[in-house]
Amino acid sequence: MWPLLRAGLHALQPETAHSVAIRSLGFVPRLFKPEQLGTKYTCMGLTFPNRIGLAAGFDKNGDHLNHLAKLGFGSIEIGTITPLPQQGSAMPRLFRLPTLNGLINRMGFNNLGVEHAARQLAQQDGIFQGILGCNIGCNRDTSEHEIINDYLICLRKLYGFADYFTINISSPNTPGLRGLQKPISLKNMLYELVNLREQLNSSHKYNAPLLVKVSPDLSDNDIKQMAAVIQDSGINGIIATNTTTVRTEEITSHPYGGQPGGISGSPLLAKADHSLAQWRKILPSEIALVGVGGIVTKNDAKNKFAAGADLVQIYTGLIYRGPTLIAECAEAAWEHEREQTAIAS
Repeated sequence: MWPLLRAGLHALQPETAHSVAIRSLGFVPRLFKPEQLGTKYTCMGLTFPNRIGLAAGFDKNGDHLNHLAKLGFGSIEIGTITPLPQQGSAMPRLFRLPTLNGLINRMGFNNLGVEHAARQLAQQDGIFQGILGCNIGCNRDTSEHEIINDYLICLRKLYGFADYFTINISSPNTPGLRGLQKPISLKNMLYELVNLREQLNSSHKYNAPLLVKVSPDLSDNDIKQMAAVIQDSGINGIIATNTTTVRTEEITSHPYGGQPGGISGSPLLAKADHSLAQWRKILPSEIALVGVGGIVTKNDAKNKFAAGADLVQIYTGLIYRGPTLIAECAEAAWEHEREQTAIAS
């Protein structure tokens, strides 16, 4: 059934197909409950119904949690959310690489702003029974000296609505954003956000973990320097990784390969896996790792767990494989857990 649906959706422009697909979920019955796709997993003080999540970008504003909840995800991350509404980059800005199971996007943090997201999440409270994350960022026109304030605004406005927050400093589609990964900038930003989180804990009576989403294009030395900052910051986890801007020959030979933007899907897999393994090698186990980037098969997910991921997220693979991929990833998690148990015994 999915191949036929995919063929129909892929006959449409990518953004139109995305909108049609997500709205169509309103007319289908629930496919899985989160607890049907694996055992519970606890990290960062949160208990996930299963270890498979939907990456940020699929539901940018929190408008479709009631639909996405039908797919069985243990976690859903909405966003990226910015303080003010933002149209993002000019269209077209999303391109399929079907022979490579990949995408190129330069969406540019298109979203309806933090006030809209807060209203949506307030209305949908309790609809999704898994763990909800909010991915936050800055507006494109925010001055360099005010960027940190954009993240503080989003955290303050959305605190109480989400179980965790992801600090997105790695999208390649906002000029200068990846500069926030440099140690001095990173240290200043994380100090401010962790300090605000501690203040908000008192009034909201809960402690929301903070995660940082990182680029796959960091060198091993970059990762080492960032890890030193993160270990001392109070940050709870890393999401590895965002999209890559590196063009391999297989990308440049594709008709859309010259389009600017970040690459996701299978062409990202090797870089994302290497990055994940480096982060796990350096960081202590109490800092959680979420593996994302290039998961299109069960084996891709299993390799993420083997590289040290506590959780995995999917996005592009869902576009090419459909909901079947969620169940396959859950099976990969179960097999990994069984293997780890056997090793321990």
